[in-house]
Amino acid sequence: MTVRHVVEVAQFDRAELERLFARADHMRELPPDAAPLRGRILATLFYEPSTRTRLSFEAAMLRLGGQVISTENAREFSSAIKGETVEDTVRIVEGYADAIVIRHHEQGAAHRAAAVASVPVINGGDGPGEHPTQALLDLYTIRHELGRIDGLRVALVGDLRFGRTARSLARLFCLTEGTELVFVSPQAVPMGADVRAALDAHDVAYRDEQDLAIVLPHVDVVYQTRIQRERFATAEEFEASRGVYVLDAASFGRLNPQAIVLHPLPRVDEIAAEVDPDPRAAYFRQARNGVFVRMALLDLLLADGERPNG
Repeated sequence: MTVRHVVEVAQFDRAELERLFARADHMRELPPDAAPLRGRILATLFYEPSTRTRLSFEAAMLRLGGQVISTENAREFSSAIKGETVEDTVRIVEGYADAIVIRHHEQGAAHRAAAVASVPVINGGDGPGEHPTQALLDLYTIRHELGRIDGLRVALVGDLRFGRTARSLARLFCLTEGTELVFVSPQAVPMGADVRAALDAHDVAYRDEQDLAIVLPHVDVVYQTRIQRERFATAEEFEASRGVYVLDAASFGRLNPQAIVLHPLPRVDEIAAEVDPDPRAAYFRQARNGVFVRMALLDLLLADGERPNG
């Protein structure tokens, strides 16, 4: 691994991606008594609510034999309420831990944290910016489910403007070959120009499509996301976008029989529970894969002999 901090998917190249995925495969079979990170401490510093990201990082560290210190809802229940900056908080926390996972409501906060930290900082999501480890586990899940990450047609559905998971995953596809992305979103939340520019720079094909029903029979992956109420300026804007795209039994009837459906979760009403038993519904398997990918990432960053240089 050639990165010290993990703040954006653009830091990775294909060789690093393959190395991480191979290590994640190894972590699936790690003996319970193995403890490569014994004596190491991970701090999880979360300014926004989280279930999967925080708990999977903490589970990953514990499974590796390390320990965890944590603050949840740091926006309200840490010195941030007193006006302490992210930079000062990180300078303090790095004295307690060997690595820091940070989630923050402000885009760019992870970069600010990494700029002052002397221990690895991992971006657990920064506002509407990026969520690199989610994208890594998403692409790992695709490979684990379909056996490949090249030559795929992938529909990214829902909130593509504010949805950091879809934004990061789209960027990560720059490391693949023969990929075609289909952006399916309400008119108010299209994929941003910055992501489109990154895809153009790497010759990744993409197009916009308003009708999800047309897309479903022809893609290998449907990446469904929720419409995020907390990102909208007004309730009216939110209500205009919610409920436009819902995956239910009728949708699955149109879906390619060999396709998979992913979702970064939590879901609200954009995937009906009635489709959960369908083997193509891979989102709960996807969430479990987060532990293995984050175990691999922590091991690569912190294990003796693997500490990155820059």
